[in-house]
Amino acid sequence: MNEQTELLREMCHLLRVIAEPQLEKRDERLRASLLDAVGRSKVGAKAVHLMDGSRSQAVICKESGIDRGALSRLTKDLRGKELLAPGDKHPKLIITIPPTFFDSPEK
Repeated sequence: MNEQTELLREMCHLLRVIAEPQLEKRDERLRASLLDAVGRSKVGAKAVHLMDGSRSQAVICKESGIDRGALSRLTKDLRGKELLAPGDKHPKLIITIPPTFFDSPEK
């Protein structure tokens, strides 16, 4: 990776950190729906974090440790709550969430 690409990635990361409070407010309803869908499932949370559109459901199962049935139910629920982009092969969450989203005690 060249130096400019790395610098752009770092800038993007910093902008996300700065914008997080505004994103949280904007996506409040969707984030509440996401928490409802995932519940307290650690593997479910891990699976959701992997839903960036680049991985198939099989890869998400393998990388997160969630079983196929649970992932199928989770993606169905997320689709019903309009949290996934169209397309069944590579699930993609339509909102951004911080890496610590499911760790927060007040959520």
